[in-house]
Amino acid sequence: MTDDLFRSDAYLRDCEALVVAVDESGIRLDRTVFYPTGGGQAGDSGHLRLADGLEIAIADTRKAKDAEGRPTDQILHVPAPGQEALLAALRPGDRLTASIAWERRHKLMRFHTATHLLCHLVPQPVNGCSITPEYARLDFHMTEPLDKEALTAGLARLVAEAHPLVVGAISDAELDANPALVKSMSVQPPRGTGTVRTIRIGEGAGTIDFQPCGGTHVANTREIGAVVVSKIEKKSANSRRVVLGWAE
Repeated sequence: MTDDLFRSDAYLRDCEALVVAVDESGIRLDRTVFYPTGGGQAGDSGHLRLADGLEIAIADTRKAKDAEGRPTDQILHVPAPGQEALLAALRPGDRLTASIAWERRHKLMRFHTATHLLCHLVPQPVNGCSITPEYARLDFHMTEPLDKEALTAGLARLVAEAHPLVVGAISDAELDANPALVKSMSVQPPRGTGTVRTIRIGEGAGTIDFQPCGGTHVANTREIGAVVVSKIEKKSANSRRVVLGWAE
């Protein structure tokens, strides 16, 4: 499996790594700071800098799949087109520096944290999610109407309150005993290690969100900055879509 350094520190911008394999699907490293597409969050882009100073541009990051098409614990760094000569020179064991496009990643972290605040403001099950650098959206399983201005004001309040965010873990048994912690109907938290990664926003009685999540987040809600609810749509009789954007 790839040592996914971003799980313990989302602020790491680069790391030293060794090439494990190179094929038509992408580049596999022994460790990485690149987040792979998952849980609604877009994968990272950036570059890999070789020992001789040459750089390979990475356009996307994904989980590798096994022969049956199931995601594995290996992470694929997908190169941008037109770099065949550089890729042909890569060999397993080559040492390089992996660096993410930080400004893009930070936007993803801010939006992802904002979606957790939205889960607090709209305490309904989530049946769809997408987090990109330009916008984020959550689809809530509900029939009641939502107010765009009220949600925007609620987000501004929670951002200004500067709630700390802590990454933790609970056991599979604890999660089984508290199934309501899983707010997503479409994405289940990854299992297999005996523990499940969690995100807690706020402290003690002031906790405003606590749920399993494998994405990247900022350390404090004030770091989110100014976000607004740009659109609310009725996607079906039982679904309301809330779209977040950056304040102008």
